[in-house]
Amino acid sequence: HTPMYFFLLNLSLLDLGSISTTVPKSMANSLNNTRAISYSGCTAQVFLVAFLLGGEYSLLTVMAYDRFVAICKPLHYGTIMDSRACVKMAAAAWASGFLNALLHTANTFSIPLCQGNTVDQFFCEIPQILKLSCSDSYLREVGVIVVTACLMFGCSIFIVVSYVQIFTAVLRIPSERDRHKAFSMCLPHLAVVSLFVSTGLFAYLKPPSLSPRALDLVVTVLYSVVPPAVNPLIYSMRNKELKEALRKLIQLVLFQQQ
Repeated sequence: HTPMYFFLLNLSLLDLGSISTTVPKSMANSLNNTRAISYSGCTAQVFLVAFLLGGEYSLLTVMAYDRFVAICKPLHYGTIMDSRACVKMAAAAWASGFLNALLHTANTFSIPLCQGNTVDQFFCEIPQILKLSCSDSYLREVGVIVVTACLMFGCSIFIVVSYVQIFTAVLRIPSERDRHKAFSMCLPHLAVVSLFVSTGLFAYLKPPSLSPRALDLVVTVLYSVVPPAVNPLIYSMRNKELKEALRKLIQLVLFQQQ
């Protein structure tokens, strides 16, 4: 019932959806020794990946603002981050991901594919699909990707500005223990954001000459699988209340087995 846990709930849903969109199909293809996917399945993957990853980055931006208000304006935190404001910010994050996905999916699959139907990736990724398109049509999707990159850059600037003010406020705290606690809450968030942005931009904006298959696969796994996988560890397991709840759950399970 607090803003932090409300945003963590939304982040968990986005992470779960992101992993579920790509990994199970890839595992099924590997077990069945096939690389096939239907056209509708590929379209759904493109939409869901763009929706969930775009919504996740928007939510990370909202969470940076939540930390800014909590540390820099603690006396006004309850007023600024009330339940209605939290719901609106979470809804805006989901809506931004939906609009981004709708734009990319409609634009990508309206482009004629002139170079076969083999996507050289473990899921239907937009840059790999664009390699199959006609050269004239490719430029139209590049414009959409640049617009998305600009929006991500704007979110990144907002996050950086928020954390500059957070660190400035934290450095004024006289207690070393309190400073360490504040920094430990902020640095993992920045690490996830940095990994998400750097690998995502490199995957989508790198020159075609720097696109060996192994590098494409590694970069794609980094931005689409690693952040959703480590987010629960970073944001949940570092929390004392959740650690205590997990400890009690484990003890209960062990007691019932005995």
